[in-house]
Amino acid sequence: MIFVTIGSQEPFDRLIKAVDEVAVELKDEEIIAQVFKPGYEVKNIKTVEFISPLEYNYYIEQADLVIAHAGMGTILSVLQLEKPLLVFPRLSKFKETRNDHQVDTAEWFEKNNYLYVAYSEQEVKEKIRSILKNKLGSLHKIDGNASPELINSIKHFITE
Repeated sequence: MIFVTIGSQEPFDRLIKAVDEVAVELKDEEIIAQVFKPGYEVKNIKTVEFISPLEYNYYIEQADLVIAHAGMGTILSVLQLEKPLLVFPRLSKFKETRNDHQVDTAEWFEKNNYLYVAYSEQEVKEKIRSILKNKLGSLHKIDGNASPELINSIKHFITE
């Protein structure tokens, strides 16, 4: 199963459309997308507008691949569950977000080999095909705790 999540702040039609278009080739894959008031009319994937945190975690746990915007909450949730993650950052030029912070986030995680990143709709399709064809897994797992280095850094900052 492929789980697509875009967060709950704004629609993300570019991502949903790219996944919907490639879904025609992936007839054996169940694809479920969490969407928010989409303008694009979905044809090939199942969508849900609202899911509870419990359902959200269930979908991630069941997924063979998670596809998402480059939101930190989503990234951390997926990495904790050690699932392959493909992110597609929202862009300010399309009014999908107020600035391009998601590009910076995606670039950092990609450079440090934590996840897969697509920067165009075509690349979303290509990376989905490649991840599924090559049965690529999670690139990185994190636990739910802050590292000792981070804790010490914060303690040092607070006490200065």
